[in-house]
Parts: sequence; C-alpha cells; structure tokens
Amino acid sequence: MEREAKKKVFVLCIENRHCDDLEKRKLYQVIPDDEAAKEGYLRVIDESGEDYLYPESYFVYVELPREAQEALQAAT
Repeated sequence: MEREAKKKVFVLCIENRHCDDLEKRKLYQVIPDDEAAKEGYLRVIDESGEDYLYPESYFVYVELPREAQEALQAAT
C-alpha cells in the first residue's frame, strides 16, 4: 500500500527580532510540535537548516497553490 504524502505547512516570516536565522518575507516549513504550539511557539526549519522554536507571532500561515506545494515538496 502506498503512503500518502503528508501536506506540508508553510509560514511567512513577518518579524525576526533577535533571530539571526530568520529572514523577513521568506517562507519556512513548519514541523508539527503540539507542546510548543500550546506555549505559542512554532517549530520551523530556519536558515541554519535545523528546526528551532520561534514565537508564533513572528509568522503568518500561507495557503499555497497546489503547484507551489508540489514544487516545495519535491525540493525537500
């Protein structure tokens, strides 16, 4: 049985105060982390290539067209 690819979630950075590894106006992939979300944080893969927690208020969720989602999923 084939596994269905999970839809990846992306956010747009709108703030990067005190965060050298975030760039404003750039998309970042969200890594699910329920415990972090309860505290108001998102786990994202930042410019270092690693996943770290950042305040959720630094981002807005974006709904990408299907073609963009496929292109980003193929690139990772």
